[in-house]
Amino acid sequence: MLSTPGCIPLGSPGGISTMRRFRSNLGFESPELWRSFACGLICLICVIASRAQLPYMNAGPDSAFAQIDFAQMYLDQQNREMQGNAEQREGAKKLVSSGLVSALDLSAPNKAVDEFNRAASLMKAQNSKEAIKHLQKAISDYPKFVSAHNALGLAYLDQNDPRAVSEFEAAASLDDKFPGSFVNLGLLALSNKSFKEAESALEKAAALTPEDAKTLSALAFAQNGNHEYAQVLDTAQRVHRLDHRGMANVHYIAASAAVALNQLDVVQNQLTVFLGEDPTNPLAPTARQNLAILSRRKAGTVVAAHGESQAVQTFPNSDRLKAQLEEATPASDRSPCEKCASPTTTNIAEASIGTSLPSSLPVANTWTIHQTVEETTLFFAVSNRGHMINDLTLADFQIRDNDKPPVKITQFISQSKLPLRIGLLIDTSGSVKERFSFEKRAAAKFLEKMINPSSDLGFVIGFNSQATVTQDFTAQLAELDHGIQLLKNGGGTSLFDAASLGCWKLSAYPDNGRVARVLVILSDGEDNSSHRSLKQAIEDAEAAGVAVYTLSTREDVGVKSDADRILEVLAERSGGEALFPGDMSALDKSLDKLHDLIRSRYLVAYKPADFTPDGKYRAIHLTAHKDGKRLQVHVRKGYFARVASPH
Repeated sequence: MLSTPGCIPLGSPGGISTMRRFRSNLGFESPELWRSFACGLICLICVIASRAQLPYMNAGPDSAFAQIDFAQMYLDQQNREMQGNAEQREGAKKLVSSGLVSALDLSAPNKAVDEFNRAASLMKAQNSKEAIKHLQKAISDYPKFVSAHNALGLAYLDQNDPRAVSEFEAAASLDDKFPGSFVNLGLLALSNKSFKEAESALEKAAALTPEDAKTLSALAFAQNGNHEYAQVLDTAQRVHRLDHRGMANVHYIAASAAVALNQLDVVQNQLTVFLGEDPTNPLAPTARQNLAILSRRKAGTVVAAHGESQAVQTFPNSDRLKAQLEEATPASDRSPCEKCASPTTTNIAEASIGTSLPSSLPVANTWTIHQTVEETTLFFAVSNRGHMINDLTLADFQIRDNDKPPVKITQFISQSKLPLRIGLLIDTSGSVKERFSFEKRAAAKFLEKMINPSSDLGFVIGFNSQATVTQDFTAQLAELDHGIQLLKNGGGTSLFDAASLGCWKLSAYPDNGRVARVLVILSDGEDNSSHRSLKQAIEDAEAAGVAVYTLSTREDVGVKSDADRILEVLAERSGGEALFPGDMSALDKSLDKLHDLIRSRYLVAYKPADFTPDGKYRAIHLTAHKDGKRLQVHVRKGYFARVASPH
């Protein structure tokens, strides 16, 4: 039986009822196909469960800032001073008619525009908290500033502030010809799985911009949620006729609609197109699995990262990194389990041991992720003065989930007995130019030692200003090595984006049983290109149950920089560890240590007490003692409870 990536295990009572409803909605009676296909589709639904930024659209990590960029482009002071020029006026009209700027924005006073531009810069630097202040001032100076209302809604959304919807609504009421407001309202409704509201808003946006592929892709998803399957196929065809690069997932959505209509040839066609357009998409393995099922039924039974090497100035202590650390720090201290020092606990060793299905989770927010099962799975390592401890039993551990012991322990095993799913993320930016060739050789040797071809799978991602999959999931060491050799050096650094992508790929892979999911990141810790934040990347890893191990490529061993702390926080918050070789000669040794760290982890699965599907963060506190000594436990700090489905 398959486990739904990122959703309720299909073997659990909640999973069974969910899948029965889903199968009924699909109206499809091939158990193998509907179960396999629904895994991927439900993963897409879970991916958007908490955020209006939708990765299923593949709109690019910076799509939330598109309106702000365009508005700022026009509202630049120099352009405004040239409004008397006929050519400039014509340019303004084109911006308005294209839906990039509201006509009302053209009358915004200079003071309001200045505040908006300051906010836009802060938003792009991922400082939405400060941007809110400037946007509020811009609106105070000019209440009809549509782009400012929209940007304020995005900033509120980034801060999980419910006032986001009122700002989008205000923008829509001010100018019903401006599509951006309706797009944002539609995406927000989709994130809440309010499909009827989403479809209504997105239809208005699509009517205003009928050739906008991103809006139409979102509309297709809303239509699918409303079981309007024929309309989904029509909308997907509209998207396909447009330039829709980066939005291949619309074909996966179309395939799901075709499943509901029992049009197997259409399912096959849409999945084939999906794989042709985006063969390394996180849902690609599920799509291939579905195509194989279809083939059996009928039979009766990335391109390498580009960019020339160039000298790049590094900034290991930039204001950007400092702001990222400050934002992530409060989250790392959420709900400290101070009551756990001397806990009263049930004897874990006497709890029943089972083999229940995995609680694998998806990623999201473009991608905040929420745990969606009543069973929690933890991977963790235990050490004593730097030495890994491999001979512990359940009796040596005590667990607290939201300050309470588990209701039941369902499984406890050594990770070394589990299949491994490992993503290797290699920084290819210009800041690692001098060390790049050596790093590639060391990474290839590491995977050779790490991967067991009979049970394990790995993939390779290179990241500079964008992340590129150079080798998708495979057990073949030669293919992984080839993926590493395809990497080329140059460009900026999008560490946080790459980490989130890696989490999504690991969680979306269709596995039949429990597996160990690990990301290994070779980087100097700098980030100057991501549109995800450090906090969001940490949440992605926490909720997906992915342990992140970071290996610094910085050669000097001086005072710890902000970039070093980025690597530490990203690893430690997910239950992994950060290693700092200090020079290239020690890299191989550090990778050997990393091999031991990964293979020395334990797995414990349990049912938490007083679980409520409210989407709230649940802190985890796990302690270990052996022979009277307290040991160091490396484990993620917590997870998000699933959100109850309204359907």
